[in-house]
Amino acid sequence: MKKLFFIISLLSLTLAQSQNGKLSPEFYKEKRDLFRKKMPENSVAVLFSAPIRNRANDVDYVFHQDPNFFYLTGWHQPHSVLMIYKNPQGDKLGSYNEKIYILERDEYKELWNGKRYSIEAVKKLGFERVSTRNHFKDDISNLSAYDKVLMFGFNNDIRDQEDDPNDLFDLKAAFKESINFPSSFDRELYTVYQHILEADEDSVEILREEVKAHVQLDSTLIEDEIIKQFLQFSDNDFYTEVKMKTAFALRNFNFDLVTLPQIMKDMREIKSDEEIELIKKAVAISVIGQNEVMKAIHSDMSEREIQGIHEFVYRKYGAADEGYPSIVGAGENSCVLHYIENEKKEIDNQLVLMDLGAEFYGFTADVTRTIPANGIYSQTQRALYEIVYDAQEKAIHTAEVGISFNTLHKLSYEIISAGLIRLNIIDDISEARSYYPHGLSHHIGLDVHDPGNYVDLAAGMVITIEPGIYIPEGSPCDPKWWNIGIRIEDDILITENGPINLSEGAPRKWQDVELLMKQESILDAFILPEIETLIQ
Repeated sequence: MKKLFFIISLLSLTLAQSQNGKLSPEFYKEKRDLFRKKMPENSVAVLFSAPIRNRANDVDYVFHQDPNFFYLTGWHQPHSVLMIYKNPQGDKLGSYNEKIYILERDEYKELWNGKRYSIEAVKKLGFERVSTRNHFKDDISNLSAYDKVLMFGFNNDIRDQEDDPNDLFDLKAAFKESINFPSSFDRELYTVYQHILEADEDSVEILREEVKAHVQLDSTLIEDEIIKQFLQFSDNDFYTEVKMKTAFALRNFNFDLVTLPQIMKDMREIKSDEEIELIKKAVAISVIGQNEVMKAIHSDMSEREIQGIHEFVYRKYGAADEGYPSIVGAGENSCVLHYIENEKKEIDNQLVLMDLGAEFYGFTADVTRTIPANGIYSQTQRALYEIVYDAQEKAIHTAEVGISFNTLHKLSYEIISAGLIRLNIIDDISEARSYYPHGLSHHIGLDVHDPGNYVDLAAGMVITIEPGIYIPEGSPCDPKWWNIGIRIEDDILITENGPINLSEGAPRKWQDVELLMKQESILDAFILPEIETLIQ
């Protein structure tokens, strides 16, 4: 408990100085400069802000910026575009390497939807060139002059605001036209073509296995003559011919959907010190939420009430949002991996799986605890819980620099499968996949599933370690195990000196969970009136 008190004290001090939580313009400028160094020669990268999502009729969801766009800009307003150039560009003011396009000022719309910033104000954020979005269409008229236009793929989830000729929908439409983007574009086929075009003869066999994996995901690819030839022949001369055919097939396109995502994976999987500090704060807030629920929970609560306590704690500490939809599943709902309805009104004496994470200045935590609603694990619940705990504990201690993600997952799978065999739930190690169907780890940062290459662990990564066992009703085992879902998830900072569990402040051992659940809650006295008494 001393560790927890220290976390809370430290958090209170840092959050009181909330301005220190924001990253500086220099931080984002350094990211853009590093990004530019990784770009191919004579290329330009074009990144769009996130769309505004409609909730119902004339009401929109609260705007949430695209994480990649935010990572390079720190800019949180919609209908914006960022262009980064590998080589210097010129205008009447001199040379520049980047340009951001923003909403124009509009006093009437600002009255309804909040402040828009002037060009001069945005320049102070460190951008070399700032322009209003209506100039974007003019500036992309010469994109054919670049060898590569780096971009992400298009998603068909943008509403066209018909009274606005320069909204995100129109900006993207103009961009598609400028790069000759085909209306019947096949993303998977294009991706395979790019891999074939950029590989060399020494990596042909590795590439062939990658292409086979793409074909397994999309069987229509095997109908393509180039891919069919690539998979059927193996002499050296054939590869030169295949590359020539691929280059010819892509001759009318200079857009590149592969390089930009790869650069972002390379950059975002390693966190800077500034990013780690914000992640630590998001995790600390989430830990307090878990602990307060452990003290406050009782069997006549609903899933949504439990969710509300977590999210109240987040708001209390200045977290603007959740990093992802909150998961609170009791009983059978704990066996649904991404259960977000949280509608169960009576949790009774069941296990409650709570997978939630606060978002602090854009960075998210991801912490899961599974606790007994009545404060005591039953014998069957505890037997499964201890298997998951042992798998997680071993994986955390093994998470050293240089260890592969695959090695960690295999380790956790072996421990869980051995435990399930010991309890006569399965007979063979291969059957464990039915009860442990997900991966062990993922990066966290601006996304709850942050981009990364997922090869070997390196210092500066922040990952989850989250083994689980889920036995839904009807499973081929003794019914006493049915409707028990258990996941324990912590956020781990990888360092040269070993892993650091950032969420260790929320108890994981079953004995420690039960002990904390015996403590009084500050919410015990929070009793609201019966709603029926207020209805006329």
